Amino acid sequence: MENENQKIARVTTEYKGAYKVKNDDGEFLAKVTGKHMFNALSREDFPAVGDFVVIDELPEDQAVIRQILARKTIIKRKAIGKGEAQIIATNIDVAFVVESVGRDWSLNRFERYFAIARDGGIEPAIIINKIDLISKDELDKKLAEIKNRFPRTNVFAVSVASGNGFDELKKYIEKDKTYCFLGSSGVGKSSLINRLMGKNLIKTEDISLYSERGKHITTARQMYFLDDGGVVIDNPGMREVGMADAAQGIDNLFDDITRLSKMCRYKDCTHTHESGCAVLKAADSGEIDRDKYLNYLSLKKETEFYEMSELEKREKDKDFGKFIKNTKKSLKQYGHKNF
Repeated sequence: MENENQKIARVTTEYKGAYKVKNDDGEFLAKVTGKHMFNALSREDFPAVGDFVVIDELPEDQAVIRQILARKTIIKRKAIGKGEAQIIATNIDVAFVVESVGRDWSLNRFERYFAIARDGGIEPAIIINKIDLISKDELDKKLAEIKNRFPRTNVFAVSVASGNGFDELKKYIEKDKTYCFLGSSGVGKSSLINRLMGKNLIKTEDISLYSERGKHITTARQMYFLDDGGVVIDNPGMREVGMADAAQGIDNLFDDITRLSKMCRYKDCTHTHESGCAVLKAADSGEIDRDKYLNYLSLKKETEFYEMSELEKREKDKDFGKFIKNTKKSLKQYGHKNF
């Protein structure tokens, strides 16, 4: 450290243009230096919740962030409508992917979150919430679906309302490890964390009886410290989880498909139509789950598009525009005047 005022702290909350950081001395409202902002090349050059940073402690609980220490892990997604990735959190040990048993249940969504977690070196786990809303038979069916699709993933079935399943979940959360809660709006992430803390620190609203959803309240990523020493991060609900450069995470998640792809006749096999494709053969025979195969293709395509250069994207968009224009012209020739 350059001087005695410089200390290590952890970013616990991210605001627009400011951060809350915490260490043994207390909590501070912190900002980065003008030099840091000038030298930053992308969003990843700025602090994120979970980061360990070097700060100058100032009077009145203020601080200046001087340096971001090396990140052990990172979880990010493609920001909707933007070209660059958005950091969700850093230095995470386990990502809890939360779904409730309501109408938006989707195994494919689990895989989407798993891909971005694995790409950042983070182990995913599943929390099924609101199990009090379904019968035991319905729950057993969902658990069987998960076990079939994700045989090596830890799964916790819980109810915030009744407390069922929380003893097992608490045992899984270890001291000094950090757990990030991910999922769509209304699945109960904040309520889960409140229950784990044993107090209602995070504001939530009652569940909607019509939609079986809680109303989404969390607007900023925030870190909380459990009495037993575990650290948890609440995140705003995400309607859409865009794939960033998560190619490694996808290969890791779909390792059975990755292994099969090495036996394909062609090295550049797309696994969609080629003769001699080992992946297609396995999907057709039922060796691999058909929905899993289709989701693999979808996530792979999305990642490849993200990794394209901006010039390639513009060229692709231009070619697509020409295709649409020519199609409309052909349709008009055959009497389809509405096009």
